[in-house]
Amino acid sequence: MINKIIEGYLPQLTAIRHDIHQHPELGFEEFRTSDLVADYLSSWGYEVHRGLAGTGVVGRLRAGDGVKSLGLRADMDALPIEENTGKPWSSSVANRMHACGHDGHTTMLLGAARYLAHTRNFNGTLHLIFQPAEEMLNGGARMVEQGLFERFPCDAIFAMHNMPGMPLGEFFFQHGPFMASMDQFNVRVQGRGGHGAIPQLTIDPVLVASHITVSLQSIVSRNIDPLEAAVITVGSIKAGEAANVIPDSAEMKLSVRSLDRQARATLLARIPALIEAQAASFGAHAVVEHVNGTPVLVNDEGMTRFAHRVAQQQFGAARAHYGTKSLMGSEDFAFMLDAHPQGCYLLIGNGDGEGSCMVHNPGYDFNDECLAAGSHYWGALAEAYLK
Repeated sequence: MINKIIEGYLPQLTAIRHDIHQHPELGFEEFRTSDLVADYLSSWGYEVHRGLAGTGVVGRLRAGDGVKSLGLRADMDALPIEENTGKPWSSSVANRMHACGHDGHTTMLLGAARYLAHTRNFNGTLHLIFQPAEEMLNGGARMVEQGLFERFPCDAIFAMHNMPGMPLGEFFFQHGPFMASMDQFNVRVQGRGGHGAIPQLTIDPVLVASHITVSLQSIVSRNIDPLEAAVITVGSIKAGEAANVIPDSAEMKLSVRSLDRQARATLLARIPALIEAQAASFGAHAVVEHVNGTPVLVNDEGMTRFAHRVAQQQFGAARAHYGTKSLMGSEDFAFMLDAHPQGCYLLIGNGDGEGSCMVHNPGYDFNDECLAAGSHYWGALAEAYLK
């Protein structure tokens, strides 16, 4: 029943996805995209609320006299990447690209929105949450801070992300920690510059930064339980310009990931302490700035098993997989689950054909063949939860 109705929407959904893809917008700049989303929701009879986190959109739809409420979330923002797919619907904006599939996530939820508004085969309140700024800017946190769940109460909340390399249109679930925390640090190592031929009169910040880089790995190997996952990556070290000049300072950028809340707390405490001590041992000084952070994404077991059952019932056991390995990528839906822990984040396979290289790649493209399955799944989940 659902699949037949959704199939009738596919020409429109494909056009919507291509439109969003051609007009990518970075976090908190999704003005055109949020207008598009709001216009479609309004045309289908939703109460449309705008302004949370600036460009966020929430559509509310009620049916029957049920007291339960459900939240479904999709992200809308793009990335600062120059697209090279060569597709007819490629980005029309320089150095802007939907390289993570948020165009597809938004479109799948719009497909379900149209279906649910048309059939109204549920009993309760539906909140469709279109979130800005998932990519590194914590738009989910800002929506929560600005009263998302006070204004739009949800008994449960769900989100879905495409995953290249996983079988097309299949669904993947795991309860407990599913996506890693992610924290960023900026570090400035202040030394004393001078001539490269007279190093004894300097405090070399490049040498200090190098020792810091190596020493940081001792935190993972000696301060974190070896059965827990943790990654410290020094992604950038910048210092000096000339081969014969020892610079005054060096700048470092770190990313830190973990799948355990206590491990994350240990990392956040040990990293600044080690950096400052290591710098001091050379007579240098280090300033450590924790730029931003996303918590571990933890799926509620009851809601995850419920979500898995819906996929099994709609698509069969062969397309609904439980026990998927956790990922070291991060996702700011974690803020919503932290604030409202009854929920689940799941994956839909994007396939392994053309354009299905890993996300955040200039050759990536969301697979339009996912649109029907994703929209179908959201519609079925809403009907099952709000019955």
